[in-house]
Amino acid sequence: MLIRRCCNAVLKMEEFEGSVEISVTLVNNKQIRELNSIYRNKDRVTDVLSFPMGENGKYDTDPTTGAKILGDIVISMETAIEQAERFGHTLQREVGYLTAHSMLHLLGYDHEDNGLQRIRMREKEEKVMTQLGLPSSSSYVLQDDN
Repeated sequence: MLIRRCCNAVLKMEEFEGSVEISVTLVNNKQIRELNSIYRNKDRVTDVLSFPMGENGKYDTDPTTGAKILGDIVISMETAIEQAERFGHTLQREVGYLTAHSMLHLLGYDHEDNGLQRIRMREKEEKVMTQLGLPSSSSYVLQDDN
């Protein structure tokens, strides 16, 4: 239910019209590492992968339902648990955040250049988390013990 609520909150925030299809798969670290290696040539574990099906706001439509096919989200639950502990928040907050982050990717957002889009994505992710009652309890910056 949490994942569905996060997806719907992002769609509402982005004023996305109509029904959509999104596949969400929960995996372990071994599985997400394999997918990351195959599809991104990065042989390492990651927390979430997004596989958008649309481009420039254009999406295929499922002929039987009329829903726009946005793409696939893959979340490593092992990494989500580790990150929730590391950042001092709940697993629900972490899974919600990863879902919102991935949904924004499915809608065309990117953060690879570390610039304005990265900041914009973070603001949108936090807005959704706050709307769902899962506000940030940390800065995502780990403190050194020095």
